[in-house]
This record gives sequence, structure tokens and C-alpha cells, in this order.
Amino acid sequence: MRLLVFGKTGQVATELQRQADVLALGRDEADLSDPAACAAIIRDSNADAVINAAAYTAVDKAEEEEALATVINGDAPTEMAKAAAARKIPFLHISTDYVFDGKGQQPWKPTDAPSPANAYGRSKLVGEEGVRSAGGNFAILRTSWVFSSHGANFVKTMLRLSETRDTLQVVDDQIGGPTSAADIADALLTMAKAMIGGQQGGVFHFSGAPAASWKDFATEIFLQAGRLIDVVGIPTTEFPTPAVRPLNSRMDCSDLDRQFGIRTPEWRLSLARVLSELEAGG
Repeated sequence: MRLLVFGKTGQVATELQRQADVLALGRDEADLSDPAACAAIIRDSNADAVINAAAYTAVDKAEEEEALATVINGDAPTEMAKAAAARKIPFLHISTDYVFDGKGQQPWKPTDAPSPANAYGRSKLVGEEGVRSAGGNFAILRTSWVFSSHGANFVKTMLRLSETRDTLQVVDDQIGGPTSAADIADALLTMAKAMIGGQQGGVFHFSGAPAASWKDFATEIFLQAGRLIDVVGIPTTEFPTPAVRPLNSRMDCSDLDRQFGIRTPEWRLSLARVLSELEAGG
């Protein structure tokens, strides 16, 4: 199975390289701000499938750079998916819960109508629409709250802050599913293998269970890490950000289980593995 991966140093791209023999391209080799060049790489490759694990992920900065975010998150995967379709190979693309507005309390289903509330979500939705219309066998994997032992993420931020503070205020009215990059990579590899074998793709959700708030997540991090930190819950209104965050990021992942046999991961177990890696030095 020859896999071409766009992305090299991000959380999921790093895990893909840990788990499989893939050709991973960094920004110096594949710049997503040049969609045509990315498409050319796919046309000239001998890959059996392509995974796009690269993206513009600066959610707040996207409010000021929506045009650039849309090129990277929208135009690039569109052109990449077209190139993969022309070669008749599967194209797998990571998306986000941010394509939804975050209203209500029911888990979002893949068939629910997107309605992004910020620039980042809009840019990712452009990419989804382009991938879907490219005409090939595609899989869009929407995920959320990604964490790992490397890169910048909530787990590492909480651990760093706890080194100098006894009390931390953490938002408790945003609810979602923390998801380890290792679990996402494993899911993508399983899907890629099946799709190379003829399995049809589609749009799927993948996030950790059970649903939790950021406060819940932080509390579990400190519990497992053995750190006595007082975690105080605050509403989103007390932690304003340039980009609106969805309050409801619950995701219905049942379609992924039915079609690929991929079960929803228990994020507490995945967190334990990440903390063990950090303890061992990453």
C-alpha cells in the first residue's frame, strides 16, 4: 500500500508516519497555498491513495486571513481530489466539527447540513464541497479536539500551565469529544486500505467518547498526571476569542463503525498513552 500524505509535522501526519511506511510531504515539498502544484504531485506519483493531513489551523487568525485559509483548506484539497479522481485512486481528507454552528445538544450526524460560524469553518467547508464534487472515491473524516504527545494541543498546554499555577479557569459549556491523533491516523490507515480494495468512502465523523467539556478534559489530564490543580469552570462568554467556538461539538460516529468497522475510541485510554509518551520524553 503506497500512501502519499500531505503534511509532515502536524499531529496526525506525525502519527501516520509512526504507524505506516508513507511518503509524507512537508510545506517545503508541497505548499497548499499553491493548489496546482499539489495536484501535480498527485498526478506524477505512483501512490495507491492520498491522505490530506495538512491544513490552515490557526482558527482565530483565520478571521483576518480568510482568503488564505480558503486557498489552503478549500482550493488545495479540491484540486488534490480532482487529481486523485483522474488517477482513479482514493482521496482521504481530514475535516472538522467547525463546519457546524454548534447549536443544540444532539450529536451531529454526517448528513446534517453544515452551517459554520467562523472563517476557519467556512474554509474547511469549501474544501469538503470541492472534494465531494471531484468525482472520485473520497472520504471526508470530520474530527475534533485533537491531542497527542507532539505539536501544540490542549493536553500540552494544560500541563505547561500547571507547572506555575495551582488554579486554572477552563471553559465548561463547550462540549465535544477529545480525539487522539494516533486514533485518527489508525482510522485513516484502515479506511485507506479498505478503499484501495474497492470500499466506497463518503463523509464520516470520528471523535473520542464520552462527550466532555474542556473543563472535564482538563480535570482528567491532571488526575492522570497526578497534579493537584483546582480546575474552575467558566462560560465561553468569559473567555472571548476572535473566532466563535461551537458550544456543541458532539459527533455521531456510528456510520464509520457500520462501513469500516472503526469503533469510537475511549479518549481517557488514549490520553493515558499520550501522557506515558510525554513522561518518557515524547
